Amino acid sequence: MSDLLPALSGPWLTSAGTTFLLVGLAEFGDKSQLVCMTLAARHRGLPVVIGAVLAFAILNLLAVLFGAAVAAWLPEWLVTLAVAVLFAIFGISALRYEEEDENDKVEEMPGHGIVATTFLLIFLAEFGDKTQLAVAGLGSTSEPAAVWAGATVALATTSALGVFAGRKLLNRLPLLWIHRISGVFFLLLAIIAASRLLWSFLG
Repeated sequence: MSDLLPALSGPWLTSAGTTFLLVGLAEFGDKSQLVCMTLAARHRGLPVVIGAVLAFAILNLLAVLFGAAVAAWLPEWLVTLAVAVLFAIFGISALRYEEEDENDKVEEMPGHGIVATTFLLIFLAEFGDKTQLAVAGLGSTSEPAAVWAGATVALATTSALGVFAGRKLLNRLPLLWIHRISGVFFLLLAIIAASRLLWSFLG
């Protein structure tokens, strides 16, 4: 234990703190936080947070271990296509919500289903994203474990804030409106991803 304390002080804490601030500010209001907010408005909050934290923990681990090369594992067009299809499916599903289902509970899916859904959405949306590349860059110049810890805690914090905002939204708007808003939001993200894919082929 005494050998561990020096490693968690001084430069280690400085690297972790710097990464926390940089990543937290960069992701505040970003699409991943908005995804968490939207999902939490329709489902229980804790599974959304767990799914998001797992996704970010793995993404950050890949970034600090393999650097920017992680983004080259899969062709960018393939990742973008998967993101567009996934967001389109969730958007259409939300828009198909019927008003007579208003009395249904928000927890339509079991906890593990919400965790898996959140994990998949966040992982694909953030794979090779600017934040992951930034974490990779920081990991190459600072203590990798400190960078991973700072980035993961920062992203867990922004995700939890998004979930909190989503649950507040649930208390203020009818469930039907929440489904409509989330459907439009996911379809908008799908259109943005499809546009990026089109431009990559045209360019």
